[in-house]
Amino acid sequence: MEMPETLLFEEALAGRAKSVERQLDELLSPRPEAGEIARPETLLSAMRHGVLNGGKRLRPFLVIESAALFDADVDAALRVAAALECVHCYSLIHDDLPAMDDDDLRRGQPTVHKAFDEASAILAGDSLLTLAFDIIAAPATVLSADSKLELVLALSRAAGIGGMAGGQSLDLAAERQTPDEAGIITLQAMKTGALIRFACEAGAIVGGAKPADRERLAEFGSAIGLAFQLADDLLDISSNAATLGKATGKDRAAGKATLAALHGPDWTKRQLGGLVAQARSLLEPFGERGLLLREAARFVADRRN
Repeated sequence: MEMPETLLFEEALAGRAKSVERQLDELLSPRPEAGEIARPETLLSAMRHGVLNGGKRLRPFLVIESAALFDADVDAALRVAAALECVHCYSLIHDDLPAMDDDDLRRGQPTVHKAFDEASAILAGDSLLTLAFDIIAAPATVLSADSKLELVLALSRAAGIGGMAGGQSLDLAAERQTPDEAGIITLQAMKTGALIRFACEAGAIVGGAKPADRERLAEFGSAIGLAFQLADDLLDISSNAATLGKATGKDRAAGKATLAALHGPDWTKRQLGGLVAQARSLLEPFGERGLLLREAARFVADRRN
């Protein structure tokens, strides 16, 4: 029988996912915004296919719940969460391209370049990345100009050359020359961890948190970001496509090194336990208000798909 905390978390995760999807559906409507000329039908359809295709919406959840620790404006947090999901989905669309990871399946559905074509997938990703900053800067996001500027800067750093995109570059290079353990950690902290760290820090920014609390949330994000990647690597070597909704064993087939492959499943599980403990300890100052985020750390480490 599942613990009450687990059930509470699962209900909250599903509820936040629905709210984010409604927000994304609205943001990706055919109606042009002020200053736009038109929204081409094929491009919009490709964007919607890449975004409104399910998923747990973990990163938006982390934004919303981190913001809630500081009694942030709910609508502002939701819009920032949607902006982050646009960046995340853009990265998935581009990662799936033939020139990158070359995947045909994402969340159990054809990837965007398979459902449409490569050019549409590239443009859909470009447009989602751009839309993310539009969402944050728009008047409908009721935050101070300083807060918006902090969010734009932090998201740019997390998504760009020193974060996710840089991590993807290192990942592609790892197919040609296997990195050492330190290189693997750097790669994964950038490719996967940077956006998860931003998700938690963004909530603190939206909530106007003090610098110490903002750093605490960022450290929490770093811990669960590493846990997320370790769990993902473990699933890649132990699960199957039907369960995950995407291809498995691709890192091994491409000759890419992962910490799970390097040290084995038992070591990986011990590391996951330590990261969950670290993440939960960082939330101790928030008491019961941090319950859902504590459960998020457990969920990340224990997930099966």
